[in-house]
Amino acid sequence: MSDYTPPKVWEPKESGGKFASINRPVAGATHDKALPVGEHPFQLYSLATPNGVKVTVLLEELLALGKDAEYDAWLIKIGDGDQFGSGFVEVNPNSKIPALMDRSGDKPVRVFESGSILLHLAEKFGAFLPRDPAQRVETMNWLFWQMGSAPYLGGGFGHFYAYAPEKIEYAIDRFTMEAKRQLDVLDRRLAESRYLAGDEYTIADIATWSWYGQLALGRLYEAAEFLDVESYTHVQRWAREIDARPAVQRGRMVNRTFGEPETQLHERHDASDFETQTQDKIGG
Repeated sequence: MSDYTPPKVWEPKESGGKFASINRPVAGATHDKALPVGEHPFQLYSLATPNGVKVTVLLEELLALGKDAEYDAWLIKIGDGDQFGSGFVEVNPNSKIPALMDRSGDKPVRVFESGSILLHLAEKFGAFLPRDPAQRVETMNWLFWQMGSAPYLGGGFGHFYAYAPEKIEYAIDRFTMEAKRQLDVLDRRLAESRYLAGDEYTIADIATWSWYGQLALGRLYEAAEFLDVESYTHVQRWAREIDARPAVQRGRMVNRTFGEPETQLHERHDASDFETQTQDKIGG
């Protein structure tokens, strides 16, 4: 039992844990730093977290379709506080990755929040978003489900299971319960449908796979056994099918700074970078 009693007015203090150095109770920039700008229509500032992977997977899928979606992907080192630089805050006042500048039109447009970026690109290129009104609504249902549910998986389960400075049984149990409930929601849907919106692969699948598909494949929090992810057989089928897509495999590599060197492409400025600029090729 904890003997902690909340004060009448909360005051910030060092909380410990993996991300304590970048957590703060205020918004805004901490330092002046302009963002780099490359030559392509889309400038992405990101990191290969699940939210970042959503966008790079979609961009690679659009390129695979022959769409004019060439992009520069610049690495934002959140552990170093890059997201609090003045240039990044101008693109995303919430100081979270990913953030996108769409320079394809007459006037640059900023797009932040991963779901907003997916929807913006899908609408712009007319891809991975069904034209049928009912299927479009179903796609939006699952896209917004993912956006609302993932904080319980990441900030809730992931934080207390993997990153918190101490293991708190109540917190882990609370968020494990919710993570497994969410997996069951997905498993039931995927028992009746190939993809989340029906037979068509959409931005809802891309968004949800980046979190729950990777969780099911054992890539998040080293929690596969703890959550018994193999028992969600329909999620497993769906996760493996999407994981096999070449564009998904490329998208996972972009802005990746962990894992085997051949899977890390810290920045992406050309399709040939996948062959020449991975960390096993350039070292470091």
